[in-house]
Amino acid sequence: MTNLYQSALAELGGVFGRINDADVDHACDMIGKAKRIVVFGGGRERLQIMGFAMRLYHMGLDVAVEGDMTTPPVGPGDLFIVTCGPGQISTAIALMGVARDAGSSILFITAQPKGRCAAFADFVLLLPAQTMADDQGEKRTSVLPMGSLFEGALFVLFEVMILKLIRSLKISPEAMRANHTNLE
Repeated sequence: MTNLYQSALAELGGVFGRINDADVDHACDMIGKAKRIVVFGGGRERLQIMGFAMRLYHMGLDVAVEGDMTTPPVGPGDLFIVTCGPGQISTAIALMGVARDAGSSILFITAQPKGRCAAFADFVLLLPAQTMADDQGEKRTSVLPMGSLFEGALFVLFEVMILKLIRSLKISPEAMRANHTNLE
């Protein structure tokens, strides 16, 4: 049996060998210029984007997670970030329509850029990893189940985006630590 850890890490490396880093920079630029940021993801993708929102908050950005009781309205100057690896889910389509109608910009992160959600986005960031849209039969490419490769790649992508934003926005480690909760 091959080493499953090495297989999973090699697959993650393959994703980032195919990503367009200029597109990642463009997505970071959108985040850096936004007045307010609201994020959305479904299922396990939600867990990843919530961690991203936490780091954006640590950086001092005005950020919320869609569905929380304290989520503000979005409008012009704001950015709605949606992750949907398979390219479409009904909740994402509905929320993206609301955000677009309110005048918010939309950043869409997916492995399936031809899915229905892409039509609502101002910018589509392709994260080329297996999702539940292609995890069966001959389409399957990952040792990891279902959409796990995409979800794991989201974590790495978001951490790299934070590093890029720290540099571009000149955020100090001390400033980030000052925004970390003391209620742990």
